[in-house]
Amino acid sequence: MPSTLPIADPAPADGLLPTSVRDGAETRNFGVYLHVPFCRVRCGYCDFNTYTGDELRGAKRSDYAGQAALEVEQAGLILREAGLPERSASTVFFGGGTPTLLPSSDLAGMLSAVRDTWGLAEGAEVTTEANPDSVDRAYLDELRAAGFTRVSFGMQSAVPHVLATLERTHDPARIPLVVRWAREAGLDVSLDLIYGTPGESLDDWSRSLDAALAQEPDHLSAYSLIVEDGTKLARQVRRGDVAMPDDDTAADMYELADRRLAEAGYDWYEVSNWSRGDGHASRHNLAYWQGHDWWGVGPGAHSHVGGVRWWNVKHPAAYADRVLAGVSPAAGRETLDAETRSTERVLLAVRVRDELKTDELDADGRRAIPGLIADELVDGRAALGGTIRLTLRGRLLADAVVRRLLGD
Repeated sequence: MPSTLPIADPAPADGLLPTSVRDGAETRNFGVYLHVPFCRVRCGYCDFNTYTGDELRGAKRSDYAGQAALEVEQAGLILREAGLPERSASTVFFGGGTPTLLPSSDLAGMLSAVRDTWGLAEGAEVTTEANPDSVDRAYLDELRAAGFTRVSFGMQSAVPHVLATLERTHDPARIPLVVRWAREAGLDVSLDLIYGTPGESLDDWSRSLDAALAQEPDHLSAYSLIVEDGTKLARQVRRGDVAMPDDDTAADMYELADRRLAEAGYDWYEVSNWSRGDGHASRHNLAYWQGHDWWGVGPGAHSHVGGVRWWNVKHPAAYADRVLAGVSPAAGRETLDAETRSTERVLLAVRVRDELKTDELDADGRRAIPGLIADELVDGRAALGGTIRLTLRGRLLADAVVRRLLGD
């Protein structure tokens, strides 16, 4: 969740949605994202809307769970007022920040608010992100007892000098411990990795893959490091203090990850995500790429319902003031027109394996397919069957594929 909010129309103080959000709602899943904007330290590469203790300026971590529950209650009223059908939450995701800096009872309370307002669908996926040094065995047991089904650990790397550059504070040796505790608690496990850190070699990346695969996680994400403007890392790169790996090295890292993961029995289902079969894919993240509905709770959180997108005020103190006053915390919103929704459908769905169908493309997009096949960016057999499936080369050049499918 980037810290800079988009520029758009003001959101109404009551948060009410237009009746157009009802259209097709029965075909869309509903998920809930709960943003916990607290971190012990700020990592130099991070551009998310997060706050360390000395940045809270009047807001208190201890009050946050109750404030989030108030927004959940408000959200339930707004969705009912819009005339949307009753839909249980099929996925719930706690992100941050570091959600597990809060007591497990706070996360349980926030989940209870979601359950009381919408209910949880049968087999609902309930995930929290966690830093490896922010949980112990008892904490993970308590999450499972509260109804969590999945934990996503921010491993990032197994190499100390890479973690130091990223300013991650955990000891790599803790990863096997937290994974074992999570499994003993009955939780599915995902590991998040970052590649392309300044000073990281291909051998370093291979060591991290080895360490991650040794844990046999259910799911693994591998994201290329992006140097965001305004971050400490961006300033270090600009001054020449650290050097970024070149594009060829980053591509080699991705190809190595894809090969090693495939050999270990993992299937890619989205450009940066692999799982042990479809049953372990992140259904919450898929909902974003597939254009379903979700309500984002918390400071800076983004929401989308039926083509209406909005985002909350950023600072926890401003957020608290609004929800305690019974006012919508939304800072701005936009209603997507048909052209924008069609463009975004291509932009997002192409990243997901077998999600984008050729008959969803306009004439220019369909005309681009033979050239994409010839350039080995799109799987020819899949395209003949009516599905756009990126090849390995296509995943490396996904943005270029999108431009050609959109006729740009």
